[in-house]
Amino acid sequence: MKIRVCIFEDSKNFRDGLADLIRLSPQFELLGAFPDCSEMVENLSMLRPDVVLMDIRMPGITGIEAVQIIKSKFPTTKVIMQTVYEDDERVTAAICAGASGYLLKNSPPQKFIEAVEDAFHGGAPMTGSIAAKVLALFQTKFDAVKTDQETGLSPREKEVLQKLVQGKSYKMIASDLDISYVTVRFHMKNIYEKLHVNSMTEAVAKALQERIV
Repeated sequence: MKIRVCIFEDSKNFRDGLADLIRLSPQFELLGAFPDCSEMVENLSMLRPDVVLMDIRMPGITGIEAVQIIKSKFPTTKVIMQTVYEDDERVTAAICAGASGYLLKNSPPQKFIEAVEDAFHGGAPMTGSIAAKVLALFQTKFDAVKTDQETGLSPREKEVLQKLVQGKSYKMIASDLDISYVTVRFHMKNIYEKLHVNSMTEAVAKALQERIV
């Protein structure tokens, strides 16, 4: 089964290049590439993509506003923000809005391909500099400390969560910890239950806010 993708990007050159990249990748199906979000709800209702690549600075409805709308109306759709910006305010806003990933536009093409695959499979792809910024942001903003006893996480679950916070995909976590992909998913299920969260974004946010890892 191919991963169904939609693109929202106001720069024609970048939109066309990204569309070609998705179209020429055999694991993807490009459903549409749009210059703004004016008819986004109608388009997504009809097309039902698995993953949306969303420019953060769009005319009219902004990318961050678009993410909030998508997550409220199409909660299972994954949204990856793409931008030339990595300032604190936009990063925080995108994550809080429910974005599944955050990539800088100067990332190599292969990074976009991997990001779409990772997001589809439950990962939280981020450009390395963005992941580091997110970690620093939450570490300085929150000072609550949770002990292992309070969270109930096992040492292995904490290792998995730490990798997740670093922006690693399930596949990368499995490789780093020398465990199977299925085992990573099992640990994530336990992490969700113990942290009382329902998504990867919530798990990362809670881990950082409460300094669990």
